Amino acid sequence: MSAQPAAIATPCIKVCVVEPLSGLCTGCGRSLREIGAWTAFSADARAAIMAVLPARLERLRQMAPDAFMD
Repeated sequence: MSAQPAAIATPCIKVCVVEPLSGLCTGCGRSLREIGAWTAFSADARAAIMAVLPARLERLRQMAPDAFMD
C-alpha cells in the first residue's frame, strides 16, 4: 500500500479574483505566476511567499479597496 502524498500548504481561500492593475489575487494575494507555479516551488519558497501575503493583501486593499467584496 502506498502512502498518500503530503498536502501542499496553500493560502488559497477559493476567491480567485485578480485585481487587474496589481495582478494579484484578492483572495490570497499571490500573483498569477505564483499561483501557476505553486506546486513547483519548494516548501521553503512557498512558506516565504505565504509569510509576505498578509502585508501584500493589506497594501492591495489600501490601493484598490473596491476590488474586495467585503
